Amino acid sequence: MFTGLLRTIILYILIIAGVRLMGKRQVGELEPSELVLSLIIADLASVPMQDYGIPLLTGIVPILTLLSVTMILSVLTMKSVTFRALLCGRPSMVIQNGTVDQKEMAKNRLTVDELLEELRIQGYTDLSTVKYAILETNGQLSVLPYANQKPPAARDLKVCVEEAGLPRVVVSDGRLLENNLKSLGHDRPWLEKQLSQRGCRDVSKVFLLLVDEADAVYFVEKEL
Repeated sequence: MFTGLLRTIILYILIIAGVRLMGKRQVGELEPSELVLSLIIADLASVPMQDYGIPLLTGIVPILTLLSVTMILSVLTMKSVTFRALLCGRPSMVIQNGTVDQKEMAKNRLTVDELLEELRIQGYTDLSTVKYAILETNGQLSVLPYANQKPPAARDLKVCVEEAGLPRVVVSDGRLLENNLKSLGHDRPWLEKQLSQRGCRDVSKVFLLLVDEADAVYFVEKEL
């Protein structure tokens, strides 16, 4: 029992380390080679977890080998554009100047329904408003509308907008994050004042409290 638990923990830690080496990306954003690697590692790890008669090194050695190969390939893709294109592929422009490129769609086995679905997800229902749509190597669709279809920015309207900065979580589910509060240049009395203004006396009753660099506060009280 203890042996099985120990083997599982070791393999689990090894897989987590491997996933960390591949970077912070979701499964849907993995390159084909990264997805294949993840599936192979999972399969290699499952065998020694289930069969105690197989030496643990039987699973560890292939996993470490694959991770080493992955690191080498990562370096090669960074150094060589040609190798990167060979391993990861190239982006495909499926819409150019508002016109659907049927050959590129057929080449990537992208159906009309899939294209329209991806466009709708990003808020585009009219293809004539799309200047470029690029199918990235990870399967995501990047959409660039015509300039006159883009929402105006403050710069376009010649409006001066104050930078609010990145909001930080000060209270999360009743727990005060002291480091975030201090990094914003505030202390407990300031926080208590903000809570008091919102009719709350106890940090434990706060579900979420965000504060940005301009001291704008977003407050959500816990539901009873």
